Amino acid sequence: MKIVSKSDVGRVRRSNQDSYAAGELPGGVSWAVVCDGMGGANGGNIASATAVKMISETISSSYREGMGANSIRTMLQSAVYAANVSIFDMAKSVESLAGMGTTVVAAVLSGDCAHIVHAGDSRAYRIRGEEITQITKDHSIVQNMVESGQLTADEARYHPRKNVITRALGVEETLEVEYDEIELAGEDVLLICTDGLTNYLDTEDILQIIREHSFYDYPETMIAQANENGGGDNITVVVITQ
Repeated sequence: MKIVSKSDVGRVRRSNQDSYAAGELPGGVSWAVVCDGMGGANGGNIASATAVKMISETISSSYREGMGANSIRTMLQSAVYAANVSIFDMAKSVESLAGMGTTVVAAVLSGDCAHIVHAGDSRAYRIRGEEITQITKDHSIVQNMVESGQLTADEARYHPRKNVITRALGVEETLEVEYDEIELAGEDVLLICTDGLTNYLDTEDILQIIREHSFYDYPETMIAQANENGGGDNITVVVITQ
């Protein structure tokens, strides 16, 4: 497995409220967590950092070589649920942190499968040759409008409420997370990112970078292009391949 990652404050924000971590486990297994915080001067930073720390620690301590798909799913979901409760409790007990929350995408890559949980509008993609597939579905107002036929996908990208999400860690005491499994083979690339990337690069831009650059240059090149296109948000990119 090869993993490369980078985070950037962007060109507009004063602080970076994104957090991420990635690593390897026994048996050629890899993992990654990406979070995009929100709320207050410091709340977003604390929410995303807390979620990444708790989920990373759970994956690292709970994973066992040869663990099956159902066990991986349970491990990921339990890690996110625990992080949600912790962030929710902090937000309730510290006045300055009221309203804080964070998106999450957490993935474990084992064998020929990526196991992914997410909440919010941070995303995971698979790039296979000339094809890019969005694995996760945004939990957002505009995504609901697309699904109900009120907006097209292109209209949603420029809608004034495009950043309003319907699920996030820490906002409610309970959280519904979404779980996906997707096959990985050969030179497939798994991309996990915050919306600071996808709001400023479309999928064709991402494919072009994959085509024209070497693996270890992907995050830096994507972030540079997103900044060139406006850089209106924090940008985090994690890329994994076998």
